[in-house]
Amino acid sequence: MIAQPYQLYVERKDRAKNMARYYAMSIEANLFGELCLTRRWGRIGSRGQTLIHHFEREQDAVALFLELTRQKRARGYRTRSAATRESDSCAPSTVIELGAIR
Repeated sequence: MIAQPYQLYVERKDRAKNMARYYAMSIEANLFGELCLTRRWGRIGSRGQTLIHHFEREQDAVALFLELTRQKRARGYRTRSAATRESDSCAPSTVIELGAIR
């Protein structure tokens, strides 16, 4: 079982480049008890793509989760409220909440 919930939802918006992207991750156990890191990304308002990594140890899943979080932050992805403040003039879009994606 997972010691604590791991979930992330970040966005990257740049009106000049017509860019409005999201990136979501979560660590959960599947029906067989394996730990899975689920990654979802794409244009805001679209279904996007999904990639699932399977792990035997929670430490390995958390390590990848943290590394991917660092990479996304370095590329300019921010939490939804921060992304909204930074590019307040972007067109409205559909927001995908991580809890609704399951």
